[in-house]
Amino acid sequence: MISNQFVSRIALKTELIESFDSYPLSLPVVRNLDYIELHPKVTFFVGENGSGKSTLLEALAVSLGFNAEGGSRNFGFSTRASHSTLHEFLRVSKGIKRPRTGYFLRAESFFNVATEIENLNVGESYGERSLHEQSHGESFMALLNNRFGEQGLYILDEPEAALSPQRQLAAMSRMHDLVLERSQFIIATHSPILMAYPDAWIYACTPDGLWRVNYEETEHFRVTREFMLDPQATLKTLLNRVAI
Repeated sequence: MISNQFVSRIALKTELIESFDSYPLSLPVVRNLDYIELHPKVTFFVGENGSGKSTLLEALAVSLGFNAEGGSRNFGFSTRASHSTLHEFLRVSKGIKRPRTGYFLRAESFFNVATEIENLNVGESYGERSLHEQSHGESFMALLNNRFGEQGLYILDEPEAALSPQRQLAAMSRMHDLVLERSQFIIATHSPILMAYPDAWIYACTPDGLWRVNYEETEHFRVTREFMLDPQATLKTLLNRVAI
């Protein structure tokens, strides 16, 4: 069946792989990957640090023509070639409709993207103020509110990194506006706020591979809920030792 969404499936080109012994193919999320379906609106990848979610997201973005450090498909700069070769082994299924716009955001390299925006003299698309004249959180919200538009494909790696809880809620609200305008989001996150977005699909990156889970089943939800219900009990367990 031909899909109407921009990106519908990620599969591994197993016929090209001779061995899973070396990075990034050795990552559990890759080694055990056959294929996964993506939600037409919002898909989240969650997991512990080092689980491979950002590596998978980066490979997806590169395979779709985005710059490895972030930005739109028109960005071709490189400050350090650090991305893996995983994109060479991915088969990405796309729908019959192409997005009108798109963006790949990596929280760790957004400073480099902001510099390239100034070099290209395209800052007017991101608001009235230079991104470098704003805090990290302000610059991301400027990107979200000014550069992101309808019918877009947005791949975001840990967008919550610079956002307060209140700004995360604001980001979710803006994301919803764009979803209603037929945009698609694919997001790697640690934020229990963002991943609460209704009807989204959540894939947990685990030592056993990728598994689709419900929001309440994520470690992020469970740990946050337990702490908020009784912070003193959690702190007592964590800090229960005697000073030497």
